[in-house]
Amino acid sequence: MPDPSSLAATPTAATTAIDPVTLAVLRGRLEQVADEMDATLYRSAFNPIIAEAHDACHGLYDAASGDTLVQGKSGLPVFVGAMAFAVRATAKAAEPRGGMKDGDIWISNDAYDGGTHANDFKLVKPFFRNGKLYCYMASAAHWHDVGGAVPGNYNPAATECWQEAVQIPPVRIVRDGVLDADVLAILQANTRLPDSLWGDLNGQLAALELGEKRLNGLLDEYGDDLVLNALGELRSRALRLMRSHIASLPDGRYSFEDVLDNDGITNEPLTIALDMTVAGDRLLLDFSRTSPQCAGPVNISRATAVAACYVALKHLFPDVPANAGVLDAVDFNIPDKLVISCERPRPVGGYTETILRMIDVIFSAAAQADPTRAVAQAYGTINALSIAGHRSDKGREGQRWVMFSFFGGGHGGHSGGDGLSHGNAPISTATIPPLEILEAAYPVRFTEWSLRADSGGDGWHRGGLGAVYEIELLEKDAEVFVFGERGTSPPKGIAGGGEGAVNRFSYENAGEWHTPPMVSKMRGIQLARGERVRLETPGGGGWGNAAERPAPQREVDSAMGYVTTGTPTGNSDKKASE
Repeated sequence: MPDPSSLAATPTAATTAIDPVTLAVLRGRLEQVADEMDATLYRSAFNPIIAEAHDACHGLYDAASGDTLVQGKSGLPVFVGAMAFAVRATAKAAEPRGGMKDGDIWISNDAYDGGTHANDFKLVKPFFRNGKLYCYMASAAHWHDVGGAVPGNYNPAATECWQEAVQIPPVRIVRDGVLDADVLAILQANTRLPDSLWGDLNGQLAALELGEKRLNGLLDEYGDDLVLNALGELRSRALRLMRSHIASLPDGRYSFEDVLDNDGITNEPLTIALDMTVAGDRLLLDFSRTSPQCAGPVNISRATAVAACYVALKHLFPDVPANAGVLDAVDFNIPDKLVISCERPRPVGGYTETILRMIDVIFSAAAQADPTRAVAQAYGTINALSIAGHRSDKGREGQRWVMFSFFGGGHGGHSGGDGLSHGNAPISTATIPPLEILEAAYPVRFTEWSLRADSGGDGWHRGGLGAVYEIELLEKDAEVFVFGERGTSPPKGIAGGGEGAVNRFSYENAGEWHTPPMVSKMRGIQLARGERVRLETPGGGGWGNAAERPAPQREVDSAMGYVTTGTPTGNSDKKASE
């Protein structure tokens, strides 16, 4: 079987000049293809984490290399970066099994070749024009439950990947346009929520179908070669712009390190360390001083680590087009068997916490080179929370329910102003699910949803506030699982700014409140009707010298209830006005 790349149309830098107007139109039209795929999935998914929180993405990928060509504006950037690895892994797996064929779609949740964790199912569709592979279309989405020991799959006590979720290598889910019932049966047998899985899978398939239709229409209108030339030119422009931004930074080596609370197994911190070297128009990100891979589920694969760097760089240089050109001016030193380059079967379910810490250290290192570009550290944890049980109400007796959600916190201050309060994680564009949706779907009641006063770091521009969430169980009993971070090490400020508050999780049993032995991680918490769990999320770090914060802004902080002690302390339990 010939190498698929030998049959592929490959984007290159434009051989003939493309006028700027045409290039801008094609860029917008290509992004619109991905945007419409995103919207199709959001509107059709059964799972609120996709439908409401938008924990998914779509993109177009190079036929020969698998590199990112185009991403949608509303999809998770970390997925888009990791998907390049998933596309390459899928193409490699297809070679000895007949290769990529028109009408086929491949599926996988391999976290080691495709990045992220096992909840994130990637679908890869080869897109053909006139019998020739033109590019790949890909869809990634967080499925609600895919087996493993913990409902929702954030298992803080996992020591190997099989304790987290079912493991699906790249296989065909669609053959010659027909859904493979055997593969579907295996997937549905390995979830607590087969109807949710079926709905989410169909949403992804529909998104890819629409993407194929829209891309065919664009190519019919503008021609295959012109669009390929435009894709090559967009990558070249991303590289040129990245080189220009890097060259604007002072040459030198900038180092920063931070920690994770623990790995969920041993209560000892793990270091994420970066030495960033700017040399002319190239950037070296050296993570070699990072802790070795660990027993618990805060490991990530190298693919995920590179994707996290892609996201951080896009935050620092937001005007660079979102494609593989972002990384063409960047070199990496990520040795094997680190907590950010683990090997199978080390668990990776809590990947979100580790990539957030990678982004933190990149921001803080970049701040040493140019504090006006960087943002102080954000709250640094998604606080993945699962509450699961069985229905007891009439007509639904014994029906399984699993509420999985993530939660917001404060963003860091920056040179242009204060940090955002109660924002979503900087790894993504995902939104925090509305409490009305969660209360309608599950037997819970939010007894508090508020801003957390005094949680933002002080500074010329203060950090945004974290939030307080208190959730009451309405069923007769349930089990709770939490996977968080920043319980011991607060978000850091930059340019002299102060630290945000640490994360706090507590739960109620028999009228008394308790906290986890591992601070931010725990499984198997038993709740009875009327008992509650409580999250108090971190605020962001501050930016700049607090002495320079204008008095009128201090007065507003106090009047709004953002600060109750004169200056932010990062330690208050008090609630702020919304």
